[in-house]
Amino acid sequence: MIGEALKGHLDLLLLAILAEGPAHGYGMIETLRRRSRGAFDLPEGTIYPALHRLEGQSFLSSDWTEEKGRRRRIYRLTPKGRQALTKHQQEWQKFSQAVNATIEM
Repeated sequence: MIGEALKGHLDLLLLAILAEGPAHGYGMIETLRRRSRGAFDLPEGTIYPALHRLEGQSFLSSDWTEEKGRRRRIYRLTPKGRQALTKHQQEWQKFSQAVNATIEM
């Protein structure tokens, strides 16, 4: 159920993480896992295509760095990405309020 519910909301989650500062893909995977208490334990094959897509939409920028002999791509939120984050947050608030209003007894 969690995986199906996540569809359509991954962009919001990734943009929200990057709003706090630059990060590499694996770091974002770890942050999602930790903050969701393991509910969002997503594989690299899910995260990296989403990051590349968001970068293609100019919501993210990235640079290669080298850390302890390993190359890593560090992603950053762009101004356009901040606008997209705000829009996604507003949409999520409306959606989650509507769901809660429907299911509460």
